[in-house]
Amino acid sequence: MPASTNAPAWCGKAPLRNSKHSQAGAQSSSSIRFPRNDTASRAAFGAFSAIAGLAGLRGGHVDGVLAMSPPLTLGLTGWGMSVVRGGPLVFNIQDVFPDVAIELGAITDDRLVRAARWLERASYGRAAAVTVLSDDLRDNVAAKLPPDQRDKVRVIPNFVDTDAIRPLDRDTAYRRELGIGEETVVMYAGNVGFSQSLELLVYAARELVADPGVVFVINGGGSAKEALERDASDLPNVRFAPYQPKERLAEVLATGDVHVVPLKRGLAASSVPSKTYSILAAGRPLLASIDTGTEVARLVERAGCGAAVEPDDPQAFLAGLKELLARPDRGRALGERGRQFVERWVSPKAVAEAYEALFEELRGEAMPRSGTHPVASTPRG
Repeated sequence: MPASTNAPAWCGKAPLRNSKHSQAGAQSSSSIRFPRNDTASRAAFGAFSAIAGLAGLRGGHVDGVLAMSPPLTLGLTGWGMSVVRGGPLVFNIQDVFPDVAIELGAITDDRLVRAARWLERASYGRAAAVTVLSDDLRDNVAAKLPPDQRDKVRVIPNFVDTDAIRPLDRDTAYRRELGIGEETVVMYAGNVGFSQSLELLVYAARELVADPGVVFVINGGGSAKEALERDASDLPNVRFAPYQPKERLAEVLATGDVHVVPLKRGLAASSVPSKTYSILAAGRPLLASIDTGTEVARLVERAGCGAAVEPDDPQAFLAGLKELLARPDRGRALGERGRQFVERWVSPKAVAEAYEALFEELRGEAMPRSGTHPVASTPRG
């Protein structure tokens, strides 16, 4: 939600949407963007969860309920919908909270930590299944459940729309809007927050400032952007740009010749940057600064799509980046491998089939093909 407005971003939206697909119907609550202020965010999380829950209680039987976290409060919202409307609850975890907030120092009050831990355990315990994005997140969540419930945690990655995001020519209109010509673009696109080690980009830009052939682009917004802009204010080879409309995502990603995914040390066990799959779908090489042996580092190796270096290590980051910049032909080959990987493993069809199989397993019967009993969902904001 923009800082200049006081109205929640969901004002004026229908709290529940109905949609029909070829084999099923679905009801979902409107997604929203939450304010960056911590107190306002907590209030918005609670209000949205309550509104989504009340709206979701209306209607007949459903085949299943899919709730997504964050916000963590949607776990109990989904459970309430499951109890009233009859379908099993699958609780999808995008980032493990409160772990990420505690690691970043965003939550320090012991009472808030205890309350968040209780809410986390209660939500996991009431779900028929909990889905996470990686083996690391599975281990994290399973450790918080009793031994006899740990097998309810399943790994299903987010899908990437390989039709909407596809490899495009690097000479984009967006590149020209940024005032960039034939220079090689090193891009970060996504949330500019405290979880990301974006000071690594500023360090690399400062080290390469004498090279007129390389430009750094930080595309997005977030709570750390203002400080980052101050740190880079003397660097002519750094461009900051706001989030672009979703329809331009493929073009934005195509503008970058090398993309970076920097995550602070210790966070990879509780957070998987979903932008990783979008970068691979765009056919661009990836440099990840992330904990060794965690999901993104393993993905880079498995897909052969780039390089992974130790987190929060400016020298290692710069060395990895220089290696990718020195061989553009190799970078193009890495990007092609990444594209092939996502087409095979994380297409919408593959992920939808995994969820369909999970709901069928939980119900103990085949999902009806008539679409008369929809799946209700409460997506994250």
